[in-house]
Amino acid sequence: MSDFKIFKNWLTQVSFLTEKDCSLFEPFLKTKQLKAKDYFLTEGKICHEIGFINQGCFRTYYLADGKEINTHFAFENEFVTDYDSFLQEKPSKYFIQALENAEIVTFNLPALQNAYNQSQNWERFGRMIAEQSYKLTTQRVESFLFLDGEQRYLDLLKNQPHILDRIPLYHIASYLGLERESLSRLRKKIAGK
Repeated sequence: MSDFKIFKNWLTQVSFLTEKDCSLFEPFLKTKQLKAKDYFLTEGKICHEIGFINQGCFRTYYLADGKEINTHFAFENEFVTDYDSFLQEKPSKYFIQALENAEIVTFNLPALQNAYNQSQNWERFGRMIAEQSYKLTTQRVESFLFLDGEQRYLDLLKNQPHILDRIPLYHIASYLGLERESLSRLRKKIAGK
């Protein structure tokens, strides 16, 4: 199976991209292998690529007073990038780290812009990715504005239960804005109901 087959299958299933559109883009794709704990991006660097995850999972985090604050987890058939840094070619405020051995298919901004120029379908795809990025950011911000820690945890259980199988609890606690001990108490309380 081609390294790009998973990505091409995903593209044609979730969007309006044709086999021809994918063939146009394939010469610009690269496959990368990352080991657990390797970094896709570090703070202060420009994010030059978007990665589609064939295998593995990643976390995005930033440092606040020396403490790691997780903001996002990405899994198979999802993208990993700092979209703002990627589009504006500005230094990132984030770290993106593989939590498991991973394989990703990457492409850069010139390749994407070239595809936009050659196909309206790729322009639509770019808009779809931008809308998804906006939606994730809005959901994240609103969860902290309108939900307490318990509600954020229950929301995670309902909408992303797979995270609990693959992400260490201390990372999940940080993601939810909780101390590790608070998350443990919360889990016991909910399990007891």
